[in-house]
Amino acid sequence: MFSDLSKSPLSKNLQRLFWLRNIAILAQCLTFSLVYTIIDLDIPWTEMIIVVILLSALNLLTWIRLYQNWPVSNIEFFAQLLIDVFALSALLYFSGGSTNPFISLYLLPLTIAAAALPWRYTWVMAIITIGCYTLLLFNYVPLPHDHSKHLIEFNLHVSGMWLAFVLSTVIIAWFVVKMSISIRERDHDLALAREHALRNEQIIALGTLAAGAAHELGTPLSTMAVITGELQKDHINDSEFQNNIRILRDQIAHCKQTLTQLLAKAGQTRVEGGTQLPVDEFIFSLLEKWKLIRPTVQFTYKSDGPLPSPKIMDNQLVSQSILNLLNNAADASSKCIEIKSKWDQKNLHLEIIDDGEGLSDAVTQRAGEAFFTTKAPGQGFGIGLFLANANIERLGGSVHLFNLEDGGACTQVTLPIIG
Repeated sequence: MFSDLSKSPLSKNLQRLFWLRNIAILAQCLTFSLVYTIIDLDIPWTEMIIVVILLSALNLLTWIRLYQNWPVSNIEFFAQLLIDVFALSALLYFSGGSTNPFISLYLLPLTIAAAALPWRYTWVMAIITIGCYTLLLFNYVPLPHDHSKHLIEFNLHVSGMWLAFVLSTVIIAWFVVKMSISIRERDHDLALAREHALRNEQIIALGTLAAGAAHELGTPLSTMAVITGELQKDHINDSEFQNNIRILRDQIAHCKQTLTQLLAKAGQTRVEGGTQLPVDEFIFSLLEKWKLIRPTVQFTYKSDGPLPSPKIMDNQLVSQSILNLLNNAADASSKCIEIKSKWDQKNLHLEIIDDGEGLSDAVTQRAGEAFFTTKAPGQGFGIGLFLANANIERLGGSVHLFNLEDGGACTQVTLPIIG
């Protein structure tokens, strides 16, 4: 109903106070009607009705304010509570003061202040309500006393005390429960924010180390290229040696090309955010690249989705993230990997199924943490799944790992479709 600003705790509390005030205004009007028709008391009706009209007008301004795009401060919320305290004090002053059974309603703004505001505001509210109650002990418009209606007035007084207690109990319980829910939601949001900040720090650290490693690898790769070239010239007549050297030189060239593309794609990602490709072309090019990296891995691929296929964002981060997941499945698989893709107009769903031993409970709980790996020392660093999770979630996607009933594990990737 209100603006997105209502997501802040104080804005939510101001909304609740707005609705509570509406309920209070309706209850006051109903009480006035019952007292006027049943008892026919001669009290300052005009003044009391004016107080209710003013309170309604102020609540209308509160309703307009909730649509405004600025945050609710502690002082503003405290001022809203003071409006209710002074309105209640005015109504009690014209209707018996401290002898009015609804005097206990002073506890409501005090409880709300204690639940929603810092302790300083709570103590100020306590002093104000105590002061108002004390003044009403000596200064008020007394209710007219009629001996013929004494029993009816007494019964209504007791009923009013019961009603005031019920209202106070219900409203306090409702508001405090809502407040506790808001506090839990806020704590959950803060925990997520801290987790994301920590993950971003780890990603920045990994990026810094990767940049340094790429810079340092350039020189030894160039040295190896020169030495393999010299060896190739020195052993021209040895065919087997020439074949091995050619494979080695191809691998060195691939490493140098990967480093060059890494830096170029990183710059493109920062400036443009990547390119757009149809989903089927994106997956096909990705699998072609993976076959060059892991030529010995056996896999099957099935796709399902409407044609022409929608487009998806293709950048180095997404491609590398999925390649990391494919490599993890290849390392865990014993024979063959099954790859399935399915897309619609909103999301691409990619499943990578291996026939390995599956995931243990400990691995399932810690999968995706930085530097956590089940591979032997020197065979993995525990950053592939971590970076894949971070990159895909940053683009609005998700990664889920789970065991299959028939054995093996499934990595399920969801990526948003651009159009």
